[in-house]
Amino acid sequence: MTGEDKVFRRRGGLLSAGVLLLVLLGAAWWLAAATGAALFPVPAALAPQALDVQRPQYLDRHGLPLSTTYDNPWNVGDWLALHEIPPLLQQAFLASEDRRFYRHHGGDWLARGHALIQNLRSLRAVRGASTITEQVVRILHPRPRTLWSRWLEGIEAAQLERRFSKAEILEFYLNQVPYARQRRGVRQAARLYYDRDLDTLDPVEMLTLAAAIRAPGRMEPGRGDDRLHQAVRRLADYLVDSGTIPASAIGDPAAGGARPPEWRLPVDAGHFLRQLTRFDGRVQPRVLTTLDAALQRDIQQMIEQSLADIGDRGLVDGAALVVDHQTDEVLAWVNGGGLATALPGGWIDAVTTPRQPGSTLKPFLYGLALERGWTASTIIDDSPLARPIGSGIHPFRNYSRRHYGPLRLREALGNSLNIPAVRTVQALGVEDFLARLHDLGFASLSRSANHYGEGLALGNGEITLFELVQAYAVLARSGLARPLRFTLDGRRNAAAPTGRIYSAEAASLIADILADPQARQLEFGHGNILRMPVQTAVKTGTSNDHRDAWAVGFNHRYTVGIWMGNLDRRPTDGVTGTTGPGLALRSVFARLNRSEEAAPLFLSPRLLTVEICRESGRRAGPGCPRIRERYLPGKGPGSVCRRHGGSSPAGGGEADGGDIAFRLVRPTPNLQMVMDPRIPDTVEAYPLRIAGAGRIERVEWLVDGSVIGTSGAGERHFMWPLARGGHLAQARIWTAGTTTGLTTTAVRFEVK
Repeated sequence: MTGEDKVFRRRGGLLSAGVLLLVLLGAAWWLAAATGAALFPVPAALAPQALDVQRPQYLDRHGLPLSTTYDNPWNVGDWLALHEIPPLLQQAFLASEDRRFYRHHGGDWLARGHALIQNLRSLRAVRGASTITEQVVRILHPRPRTLWSRWLEGIEAAQLERRFSKAEILEFYLNQVPYARQRRGVRQAARLYYDRDLDTLDPVEMLTLAAAIRAPGRMEPGRGDDRLHQAVRRLADYLVDSGTIPASAIGDPAAGGARPPEWRLPVDAGHFLRQLTRFDGRVQPRVLTTLDAALQRDIQQMIEQSLADIGDRGLVDGAALVVDHQTDEVLAWVNGGGLATALPGGWIDAVTTPRQPGSTLKPFLYGLALERGWTASTIIDDSPLARPIGSGIHPFRNYSRRHYGPLRLREALGNSLNIPAVRTVQALGVEDFLARLHDLGFASLSRSANHYGEGLALGNGEITLFELVQAYAVLARSGLARPLRFTLDGRRNAAAPTGRIYSAEAASLIADILADPQARQLEFGHGNILRMPVQTAVKTGTSNDHRDAWAVGFNHRYTVGIWMGNLDRRPTDGVTGTTGPGLALRSVFARLNRSEEAAPLFLSPRLLTVEICRESGRRAGPGCPRIRERYLPGKGPGSVCRRHGGSSPAGGGEADGGDIAFRLVRPTPNLQMVMDPRIPDTVEAYPLRIAGAGRIERVEWLVDGSVIGTSGAGERHFMWPLARGGHLAQARIWTAGTTTGLTTTAVRFEVK
């Protein structure tokens, strides 16, 4: 070989080496560039607050879960701090997944070497070598299972360990490690497989949770899988040999029974949460609600027991709502049977379903009357009343079908009498009453005042239990309206009413009437169930055909409403507000008062107390039956009663204290009647009737200007023989101590 050949070969070798070096440098550059482009950024935090969620988990006010979801990409609702996870469970995971966890810096090359040798000997993959940190990377950044992915995971694992402590990485892993059926983390797995929380598991159950993650879809606890039992036995042997646990603590992995029923939430709050999400659409890991799970559970049992007790009377559904009106927080939102009930109406929220409220709206009517100048002793006539409907007539009736004559407003409201309520709404105006109900938040009353008519005072519209409780909370707060709260972070329903609706004096006076057992004794008796051991304002209501029964009330702190009926609108067999929800209301307040200091209802210090005559409502005279009454400032009775031991004002008409002048109530103006051909004309008659306050001595009844009959003391009606044609009816009335009769306004009517 010549010298030139040697030089040529040397140059060729150098050239080849240079080319190879360039190739290697290019490959390294490409690898670095490709790696840099494929790496994901290290997360800023591993806490649940930093993780994206699609659906939050809702908790009660004490942190108990009200909801659970497995649709989120992360477990944020069942997150446990590392110190809350039993040490044995942590050690079992480290022994099963990463025995050198506290010694490596992301990747364990020694473990990878052992795994490679073992896999080569078996000619198949029998062991992996991913560290817990690398598994965390895989959870954070899922990739196909390739060598390239393993390369990237190793680098990201090292980066992860430089940013976070071992404790943070292990905590994240134990809360996010995937199990079967979309469960993540050891807490969800414990509830799935054992229906218990972690701190109640025995050593074998903890080891089983650690071993099951090797193949969570194939090795599920409770299925009698021998592979899982063998894995648990190997893990137990290692922990015993290493001195972590004594051999006596480990039982037989195969000795466990069948899988228990799947873990369920402690209470059913589905309807409450659906309402919450309607006005609060925030998505965050956890939401602390105002609900009290223990109270929710107790009231759920009370409502279901009450429904069962009277179920033979055609009653199926019920609901209850409890509010702390001092803090405006919803504490319990109960549907009889709950959201998942097998009943036909189980998926309907009875708390937000409009129903006829019966007499429960009357306190708001009388509250308006007090602000218009009426007093608790204003006399309202409880005598038969009819309203013309077209060319016919509709009679109003009290629930008991009894009439008590002139009554004080306190008695009219306390006994929930219908006819005084109709006379009151006639005097105040249906439009004004409906406007006041709208101010209180009754958005369900969306029709016009003409649509409802005077029947609005008796509950012929439809409202929801939520609206009713919200409105009674206004009375409980001395006339102030504030939105109710569903969460503890202070957010409120922006659509709810706010501000002062009633004066503090009017609201507290209405509350005083509703809490007065003497005021309701005419209709309810002395020892009725509405008489609570702690002063409580209570009102009941029953709709037409007994389709809806209500009871609502408040004490110094809580407002409670209960509805019972049938969501398919079938009538019940005579269930009333007292016999149905009234009993349940008493039980609910007993539960609420159990851990609460008794206190009276608020009573405005500006209210004045005056002794009045029980019958006339005026200031008590020497011979009057006396009773104490409260008045708004400047609204007390203006004169002394002269009915007992004195003379009444001449004429028996309008007088101090709010008496209502006498008037004809039958016939009604422009009434048209048709004589019945099946009844002989000589015996067919129609009752003329008067109403008004005062002691009647004598009445002359006039038709077409002629006296057609006379009635004696206390008589308020007269049977007039019908005669065809147009007529004018009047009555001339003498009251006690008068010499001149008072003639009523003429009423025109026709008989065909």
